Amino acid sequence: MKNIGSLRLMNEFDLDQVRLWRNHESIRKNMYKRHIISEKEHKAWWEKIRDSRQETHFIYEYQGVPQGFVSFGSIDMINEHCSWAFYASPNSIQGNGFKIEFLALEYAFFEIKVKKLYCEVLEFNSAVIKLHQKFGFKVDGVLRKHHRYNESLIDVHVLSILKDEWLNLRDVIGKRIDKVLND
Repeated sequence: MKNIGSLRLMNEFDLDQVRLWRNHESIRKNMYKRHIISEKEHKAWWEKIRDSRQETHFIYEYQGVPQGFVSFGSIDMINEHCSWAFYASPNSIQGNGFKIEFLALEYAFFEIKVKKLYCEVLEFNSAVIKLHQKFGFKVDGVLRKHHRYNESLIDVHVLSILKDEWLNLRDVIGKRIDKVLND
């Protein structure tokens, strides 16, 4: 497969960039917490999580340029699963979400070595739900009227993929990525 970029561990030098991305309206609107994150709040978050064994955070780079953020949380090696979330930077090139998802699945199953990867997606974020489904994620369920979004309670979709499911799809998806990169 062609070079689709890479994930590298986030470090303190990434804090300003990640906070700028996270505070961008196009990113914030799809998050549980949608307020503008202050520098103080962001640094406190970093201090709390940077040495955690239950979560880890990455910067997605393409051609040496930071283009997105990936996090793995609730890492549970007894039950062999973890959650994940990602976003491409607001000025990211089209298609980076596809590349990020491929790399994240590879990392979860071959580096963290979980057997199940899961996520939660707000009901109106249909593009991300569809993206996950293209990668083989199944909807485990819908948490009905689960999250307050502005004045309404909205549904949250819970999706997951098992390692065996990913192993059956990864070559096909890798070829699709190569085809897109060659076009």
